[in-house]
Amino acid sequence: MKKIIMIGKEFGRLIVIKRMGRDKNNYPLWQCKCACGNYVLQTVNHLTTGNSKSCGCLRKELQIKRQTTHGKTKTLTYRIWQDMKDRCSNSKHQSFKNYGGRGILVCKRWLKFDNFLKDMGEKPEGLSIDRIKNNRGYYKNNCHWATRNYQSRNKRSNRIITFNGKTQCLSDWARELSLPTVTLWSRIYSYKFPLKKALTSKKYG
Repeated sequence: MKKIIMIGKEFGRLIVIKRMGRDKNNYPLWQCKCACGNYVLQTVNHLTTGNSKSCGCLRKELQIKRQTTHGKTKTLTYRIWQDMKDRCSNSKHQSFKNYGGRGILVCKRWLKFDNFLKDMGEKPEGLSIDRIKNNRGYYKNNCHWATRNYQSRNKRSNRIITFNGKTQCLSDWARELSLPTVTLWSRIYSYKFPLKKALTSKKYG
C-alpha cells in the first residue's frame, strides 16, 4: 500500500506537523497548525475531503461575516428604510392604515437594505423618501428624495384647485393668500364655501 506523505502538506489554513496516534475509530491522527496559531488534531479523511480547513476559526469568521451588517444600521438612511418597511407591513405601526392598510407595499428587491441603498443612495440632508405616484408602492422608479414641502404637495389630501385660470395645490393657494392651510381646507371641504368666497375672504374660518 502506497504510503501517504502528510507532513508539510497544507489543507486550507492547516499545515500538517506530525503524526499523533489514532482516534477512537482507530484512524490515524495528525497534528496540524492553523494559520491563526492554534493546533488541532485531524484525520486524513477530514483533511483531504475539505471537511477541515482550519482549527474552527474559519467557520467562526464566516458566521460573523454573515451576521455582520453593512455597517449602516445606525444611519438615518437605514432608519428611513426600516420605517418604510414597517408602515407597509406592520399592522401595529401608527401609520399602517395609510400605507400597508391601503395596499402600499415595498417591492421585493427593497426588502434587502443593500439593494435599497444601491438604488437610492444615502439620504441627502434635509430630504426624505417620497413616492412620485402616491397610490403606488415603494420601488426605484416611483421614489426619490424630496423636501417636506414637496411631499406635502404630493399627499392624497392635498387637492389641486383652479381659480381665475390659475392652477395649483391647496397648500400653495393658502401660502399665496397668507392663510393657514387648514383654514382654506375647512372653507372648501367642510363649510362648502363657493370657491371664489373661499379664496377671496380675508377672515379666518
